[in-house]
Amino acid sequence: MLKLFDRQTTGSKFCDGHSRRTFLQIGAMGSLTLPQLLQAEAASGVTNSHKAVIMVYLCGGPPHQDMYDLKPDAPAEVRGEFSPIKTNVPGIEICELMPKMASMMDKFVPIRTMANCQGGHTGFQCFTGNIPNNEPAGGWPHIGSVVSKFQGPVHDGVPPFVSLCYTTQHKPYNEPKAGFLGLGHSSFRPSGPGKDDLVLKDITTDRLGDRKTLLASVDRFRRNWDNSGQMEGMDSFSQRAMGILTSSDLFKALDITEESPETIELYGQGDPKKPKGDGAPRVPQNLLLARRLVEAGVRVVTVNYSFWDWHGSNFKNAKDELPVFDKGISALVQDLHDRGMADDVSVVAWGEFGRTPKINKNAGRDHWPRVSSALLACGGMKTGQVIGQTDRQAGEAIERPVRFEEVYATLYRNLGINLNSDRLFDFRGRPQYLIPPGTQPLDELI
Repeated sequence: MLKLFDRQTTGSKFCDGHSRRTFLQIGAMGSLTLPQLLQAEAASGVTNSHKAVIMVYLCGGPPHQDMYDLKPDAPAEVRGEFSPIKTNVPGIEICELMPKMASMMDKFVPIRTMANCQGGHTGFQCFTGNIPNNEPAGGWPHIGSVVSKFQGPVHDGVPPFVSLCYTTQHKPYNEPKAGFLGLGHSSFRPSGPGKDDLVLKDITTDRLGDRKTLLASVDRFRRNWDNSGQMEGMDSFSQRAMGILTSSDLFKALDITEESPETIELYGQGDPKKPKGDGAPRVPQNLLLARRLVEAGVRVVTVNYSFWDWHGSNFKNAKDELPVFDKGISALVQDLHDRGMADDVSVVAWGEFGRTPKINKNAGRDHWPRVSSALLACGGMKTGQVIGQTDRQAGEAIERPVRFEEVYATLYRNLGINLNSDRLFDFRGRPQYLIPPGTQPLDELI
């Protein structure tokens, strides 16, 4: 075990319950450590292109009919309090609480007919494209883990998959692991004080190299006794961990104070220490952080954002949440365009299901898996359009129902990943497909 001690031996614990400020474990047995979080087998034929995905998970299921699919002619108990406003794309209207998005709708694609949602409060389908049952041995992998497996890192010192997601009180909101792809393709999570462990303190690089040599001999011994296969590739995995420690790229990317105050203000700010409900905090500056990480070389960045399970006071909550979301997501998309990144970085924002057409007695909307919405942008996709149409109450898809796996096929295409280029097997040795065979990307976006 290698421990790099900070001068401070106390500090708040990170979201996994361990103190990241006090030590960094490399090659430790038992707990998930930095090398275990960064190991990936670089797929053959990796190019120099840097395609990426920023995924924003809206914990709890946002109300589609109060955001992108308003029904002003529906009965009062359905239509709600808000009015639609015109956007800069003729024929497309969205909620009046999102004027920034409306002014640049030519850069977005709302999908109004996500039609194969599961009915429970879990982010699993958003993060994997699969439903959380009938899982293969080891479990379905996170999209970031898939990208880590097929493409590996862009360069040393920056992991391919970074999660900015907070650990939520409602556990099913939390991200799944790497599944049958193995621990080496798990996310790197730099949130909170753990950022201070990304640089060497009180140790020279020569001394670090000596400890790395010792660690390698210990890991070879462990590998000889490992029957699970999880140790395979630990050498390259530890190499990446060392790359992060001896490079400042990731550390600098995580410091948004290097941005101008004007840019930070464009995104807005929230308090990461104040969760909303049993979901995530509302932290729009993490959208800026996601852009910075992609610029530094990260391929997949995930953000969980606020709390959208509004069984009561739906419209009061929307008045509080939607303008902040509108500001942050619009700033992100405009920023990607301004920096010449729009063709390479796909953005998706969605929740696990939609909300009931009929408003309940508490002025809220309940769970509605029959139809939901998603918001896509950039990635070289054909934007400035709406996909799908619902009935007059926004309760059923009547035109172009869209499945989660179709969105995933589109994202993998945008990343340049051919899922059929490498056969994948679960922990029982059975072949697995990450999306159903024959699933095609959305034609409307190509």
